[in-house]
Amino acid sequence: MSKLGIVITDGVGFRNFMLSDFYQKAEESFGEVVILSCLPKEAYKDLNVSCEIIELSIFKENFPTWFFRKTKELAHLQLHKKQNKGIKENLQKNWTKARNVRGYATRFIFQITSILNSERWIQRFNRWQQLFLKNDIITKEYFKILKKENLDLLFFTHQRPPFIAPLIYSAEVFKIKTATFIFSWDNLASKGRMSGNFDYYLVWSNLMKSELLKFYPAIKDQQIQVVGTPQFEPYVLDRYRSTRESFYERFDLNLSLKTICYSCGDISTSKNDELYIATIASAISEKRIPEVNFLVRISPAEDGSRFTELTKKYSLIKWNFPKWILTRKGHQEEWSQRVPTVEDVIDLHSILQFSDLNINMLSTMSLDFMCFEKPVINPVFGNLENGLYNDQKFLDYEHIKNVVNSKSTRIAKNDFELIDAINLYLQNPEIDAEQRAILVKMQVSKPLENTGKRIAETLLKWT
Repeated sequence: MSKLGIVITDGVGFRNFMLSDFYQKAEESFGEVVILSCLPKEAYKDLNVSCEIIELSIFKENFPTWFFRKTKELAHLQLHKKQNKGIKENLQKNWTKARNVRGYATRFIFQITSILNSERWIQRFNRWQQLFLKNDIITKEYFKILKKENLDLLFFTHQRPPFIAPLIYSAEVFKIKTATFIFSWDNLASKGRMSGNFDYYLVWSNLMKSELLKFYPAIKDQQIQVVGTPQFEPYVLDRYRSTRESFYERFDLNLSLKTICYSCGDISTSKNDELYIATIASAISEKRIPEVNFLVRISPAEDGSRFTELTKKYSLIKWNFPKWILTRKGHQEEWSQRVPTVEDVIDLHSILQFSDLNINMLSTMSLDFMCFEKPVINPVFGNLENGLYNDQKFLDYEHIKNVVNSKSTRIAKNDFELIDAINLYLQNPEIDAEQRAILVKMQVSKPLENTGKRIAETLLKWT
């Protein structure tokens, strides 16, 4: 009977793997399960969790560990920048003019990695990072945990957070097999290096598998399994369903009107959200869009403070502030400590099911709504000439090119195109339906049903 360790790294991982069917199916498949949590134990108190939960101490990088981790990441970006606009942009974001130790070190790393950036060098930087992890007090604590638990497989629900590096290293020392799930649709084609090497990799789609083999040439085909994603599994689970009437009552909507939902990104990449929301609200007020319900769902990573003026100006807008609880303050990535409630998963399910149209700035929410066969519009007004935040640059990112080329959404580069697209989809929601279905199949190559079971059975196979 095999023993599985599940590493829950953050609130999104909590949602994907604890609020889907995965945890239940893992308990059915394995002889024993233990959760190694980067969230406080209290986050699990409302769930029916029967296994042991080990709350991991927070790992904070010292300078040498940071230096080689940063070198590894920038070498990866340098290696692939010519092939990929998103990676090139990510590399540029790492440049700093700061006049402190890490600022000077970062500029030095840029010089090193402009030359030393082969896969072989990246692996050297990883080994040197681990040399400095070896004697870290947190690593020694992880040693004790893994020695005591005697795991057959350690499953990381996210491949990128820097604070999982000592746990990956600890598993290598104890010769424990490791597996990871590629967290999001854009992680390989536009983000940085993984935190370490794993024995096995779970991916959303055949497309993501090809990306993994492209960006990580040391990984072999047999190490990868296409399983879909648990991110969307709650949408086919009865426990999260509600009725159309309860949805309209929950958000104080007019039952006789169609509903437009604008879903926000986080402020780091979706800085024009306020403009798009105001444009839509003004058009509704001026009758350029027929009378509709207008619901705005903000990003769970934010508190909604940047929308205060909009809430005062437009009474017609109904707001959904996701019920995600901040479980810990002072964490190096505090947003990661926000944990969703079951109530919010039900709210999101109902928004996806009963809204008639979604608008978002090129976020993964496009796929969420397409799972419910709803039309999607992606506004991108900003460019280098007009003074707005340049969100049109994302159109050149690999994962967004797939969306654009699929013609599954309407890309709106100004207010006229946005309003025209809204009116088109309100009148003819079936337009582009075939293209939407093709995009979902490209991005998620397995059915939403039984995703958790599929992942659990794959992990068991690897023990």
